[in-house]
Amino acid sequence: MSKTINKLLSIGQLGKRFGLSRSTLLYYDSIGLLKPSGRSTSNYRLYSSEDVQRLQRIRTYREAGLPLQEIERILLADESRISEALHQRMSQLNADISGLRKQQQIITTLLGSEHIASCSRIMDKQRWTQLLEASGIDDEGMRCWHQEFEQRAPEAHQDFLESLGIEPEEIRSIRERFSQ
Repeated sequence: MSKTINKLLSIGQLGKRFGLSRSTLLYYDSIGLLKPSGRSTSNYRLYSSEDVQRLQRIRTYREAGLPLQEIERILLADESRISEALHQRMSQLNADISGLRKQQQIITTLLGSEHIASCSRIMDKQRWTQLLEASGIDDEGMRCWHQEFEQRAPEAHQDFLESLGIEPEEIRSIRERFSQ
């Protein structure tokens, strides 16, 4: 029995291991997300190695941006539900990133400063083309680059073209031209 108790962690030890507050772990317990496997003789919560593994999965899903309710559902579900939840989260992230890129481009335009554009993390169509040309890539090389990108990762190609601030109609035209 003493070997089992030594492997169990107190709420403080578990919190320290994961960088979580006691109140967070108490909240997880109150909503049923992470229940302790046992109690000490003094009625303190004790967490097993399985609890530690569950908390690791909870932390990973939280770091991926999933809400606690969704985490609770996927911890009880099969692999297909986990995959579905992660695909939904990825779609939401892609939409959020696209929206943030648009905001970034608008702010850069409003500021109207070449310095802001050069020190920001924005790459626009003109700067990208100049970079490729300065690297010795000619029109044929750019054509090959787009064609390979479109064939290997069409959604990423779409995202990249959007990140350059290219208008939707031009993106459609580029992708159609290189999708064959």
